[in-house]
Amino acid sequence: LLLSLLCCEFAFGVDPTVGFEKQQVSWKIQKPYDLQVSDRYNFSDGVHKLWVYTRDKPHNPHSPTKPRTELRFRQPQYSQGIWQFEGDFYVPSGTTGVCIMQIHGGRNSATALQIRVDGPGDLIRTGADLEHATFATHIYDKWIHLNVIHDVDHEMLSIYLDGELKHWEVNETYEEHYFKCGVYTQNNASEYMESRWKNINIWK
Repeated sequence: LLLSLLCCEFAFGVDPTVGFEKQQVSWKIQKPYDLQVSDRYNFSDGVHKLWVYTRDKPHNPHSPTKPRTELRFRQPQYSQGIWQFEGDFYVPSGTTGVCIMQIHGGRNSATALQIRVDGPGDLIRTGADLEHATFATHIYDKWIHLNVIHDVDHEMLSIYLDGELKHWEVNETYEEHYFKCGVYTQNNASEYMESRWKNINIWK
C-alpha cells in the first residue's frame, strides 16, 4: 500500500489517507511535573495550544529529559502494519530548537522519528540514528497540514506537507510505537516554545 501510494503521489498528488480507516484515539498531556495542565496547555475552538519554557522542569521528577508539553497518544499503540498520523500544525515565529511531532520506538534510540523546528523556521527530520534532513523551510505563522505514514513491516516512513510528499526513507524500528505532538525542548532552543494543533486523526 505504501509503495503504491508513493508512486501515485509522485504521478498525481493524492490524498494520503485514501485506503486508510480512521481509528479511535486517546491521549494524555505530558507537561512539567510541578505545574497544572492549564499552565502549559489550552484547548479552544478545536485547537490544542501547547507551550513550554527552557527553564521548566521535565515531565517526571526522575526523568533526565528536557522540558516538554505534548499530547502522548495512549491509543492506538502499534508494533506492525501501516499507520498514519494526520493533523494541522502552527508554529509562531521565534520558536526554535524544538520537536513538534514524534513516533516513539527506534532501534537504537527512543524515537523512530522526530520532526523538529530549527534555525529560521526549518523543518528537520531526525530519529532512528539517521542524519538530520531539512525537508521544509519558512514554516512560521501559518497552518500546515501534516501526514506521516509509518509502514512498520517494510520499515518505510513518509512525510507529507499540505498533500505533497516531502520526505521518505527506510526507517528501522523494533518496539511498540505511539505518536506524540506538541513541544519538546531540543538543543539551541528558544526560551519560549509553542505549537498549535487541530484536526488530529490517526489512520490504519
